[in-house]
Amino acid sequence: MIGIFKQKNPGNALLLLLYGLFLKFPLFLHPEVPLPSQGDNYIYHLVIRFLEPFTKNAPVVFSILAFLLFFTQATLLNRISNSLKLLPRPNYLVGMSYLLVTSLMKDWNSFSAPLLVNSLMIWLWYRMIGLYNNNNPKTSLYNVAVMVGILPLIYSPAIAFILLLFFALVIARPLRITEWMVALLGLMTPYYFLFVILFLTDRWHFSKVIPYIVFHLPRLPASLWITGGITLLIVPFLSGGYYVQKNLNKMLIQVRKAWSILLVFLLVSLLIILINPGNNYLHWMLIVIPITTFHAATYYYMTSRWLALLLHWATFIFAILLNYSLLPVV
Repeated sequence: MIGIFKQKNPGNALLLLLYGLFLKFPLFLHPEVPLPSQGDNYIYHLVIRFLEPFTKNAPVVFSILAFLLFFTQATLLNRISNSLKLLPRPNYLVGMSYLLVTSLMKDWNSFSAPLLVNSLMIWLWYRMIGLYNNNNPKTSLYNVAVMVGILPLIYSPAIAFILLLFFALVIARPLRITEWMVALLGLMTPYYFLFVILFLTDRWHFSKVIPYIVFHLPRLPASLWITGGITLLIVPFLSGGYYVQKNLNKMLIQVRKAWSILLVFLLVSLLIILINPGNNYLHWMLIVIPITTFHAATYYYMTSRWLALLLHWATFIFAILLNYSLLPVV
């Protein structure tokens, strides 16, 4: 499977779809209406209310939407990675890894606010890298900042991604005060328009638009399933980090900056784990984008073909057993 996805063959797009359907098919076997989460915010509630008439008697609609988001995210992330030359040759390993990584926690296989945030974060990561050699950075920076400002209105803990924006500015751009002021203006813009709309429609509720932030230590794994999922997230990531560092001096400057922003992305996502943890592992889902790229690096660079196959199939079988199992995972 790794050998197939390591090549850029047009037929691999169909194979990736089948691969994703096999991993995510439990979405359709046991369709569920999304349960409220502590971090859900104003825009996500609007989306749920909009979908309610279509899903009231057909929760499978949420399953269809969730799968479409998973597959489009995997495809988009793969296409961007190839465009940036994140790995030396074009391939489908990033898309494969994304579908695999998002199957390692049962809480992640549903329609949710973090799933919507991930769709925007893939695009934002690409635009942040593009700031490096942009001839008109202020316009692009403002657009990126506006989108980052929207994220907490979907999922409150995503407010931490404001840190990612400023770290990306440090990595991608020389220090210019005007650009930082443009970024601050962009961050405030969504709130300005939302405040105006709510005030004019007499629906002003301060708690709905200002993220409620509480810090807690992350939950300790309460089952072998959770421990196994975390282990299969960490081991390929560490291996991928080693291979990326080993090949860093062969990469172009823009590619190095892309990997640097990915690493900061991961660190900020780990901070989100401490915010509004709730009673499940749903908020951990925001780490999957950077984790996925390092997993793909492991499968691409690993010199031992048999070891790479063993790692992939062990992860794949674990994901199948986890998601097709009817036993509760706590």
